[in-house]
Amino acid sequence: MKIANQVRKAVTGRYVSDHQRWLAVVRRDAKADGVFYYSVKTTGVYCRPSCAARRARREHVRFHAKCAEAEGAGFRACKRCQPNGPALTEQYATKVAAACRAIETAETSPSLAALAKAAGLSRFHFHRVFTKLAGLTPKAYALAHRAEQMRQALPKPGTITEAIYAAGYNSNGRFYAESSRLLGMTPKRFRQGGAGEAIRFALSQCSLGSILVAASEKGVCAIALGDDPDRLSRDLHDRFPQAQLTDGDPQFHQLVTQVVAYVEAPKLGLNLPLDVRGTAFRQRVWSVLCQIPAGTTASYSEVAAAIGAPQSVRAVASACAANTIAVAIPCHRALRTDGSLSGYRWGVERKRQLLQREAK
Repeated sequence: MKIANQVRKAVTGRYVSDHQRWLAVVRRDAKADGVFYYSVKTTGVYCRPSCAARRARREHVRFHAKCAEAEGAGFRACKRCQPNGPALTEQYATKVAAACRAIETAETSPSLAALAKAAGLSRFHFHRVFTKLAGLTPKAYALAHRAEQMRQALPKPGTITEAIYAAGYNSNGRFYAESSRLLGMTPKRFRQGGAGEAIRFALSQCSLGSILVAASEKGVCAIALGDDPDRLSRDLHDRFPQAQLTDGDPQFHQLVTQVVAYVEAPKLGLNLPLDVRGTAFRQRVWSVLCQIPAGTTASYSEVAAAIGAPQSVRAVASACAANTIAVAIPCHRALRTDGSLSGYRWGVERKRQLLQREAK
């Protein structure tokens, strides 16, 4: 509560003078919403600072600390920004949540026009709001949801065609065109736990403990750290229960040596072909993580902003936790906003050591 009050005071302090408040109105600053309101003498209406209505002339504008103050002065609430209702961000979050439910429960994906109409927004405005809050466009969200439905449907009894239609695809061809990117392999191989897929792997030791490196034909699909090499091997088998797992040849062991060398001395750099498997949102997060230089860090909120989804901080943290390719996709460089270390798939202490080495 004390911290919340300090934050509230800091925000309020930015809009003490009428000049600062007017600048916030000019910028349509959403951060000022709830801190003050402004009324327009010529229209008899009062608004939030972020209201998208046509800007009034400065001499016609007055400022108010509360809605009751503006209404007591004879002004009525703007129908566009609804200053006496929930904040716009809350309204938009509710609309986006409803749209997500509509996408998830519909037999066929609703059109952008239908989703926008249900939200009471224009198509362009809805698309922008949805993308900002969800971290994905409505179309990408629908594709990611269908892909997840497909992952759940494939292991169940029935034909692959039945699973395809159960997941909401209108045709086999449309799914098969996307299957490799969505599943990382063919649907048949996915259903069989990776049967027929050849994955080479090798175990080694580094100063952080045991390390496992695995690669498919496309590239490195796993780099794992731990204390027990047998546990690392079992975890890989659990991910690909029916795949053909083989010990890497001498050439593959050179790749492992390269990874170990990078762990010990990050300045050497690491450039490997990767077989990245995940939802569209997670792949966007991992792509941003790979752009963070060694020796520097970024907060989860900064990563969320970089992918154009500033409200998706928790989803970004979840994407970091889901990463199975340690160091090559440097999720250890993502921190909390206050700079503290949060959970790490391979242990917070390993995260600390990696950051310390890169800082040097």
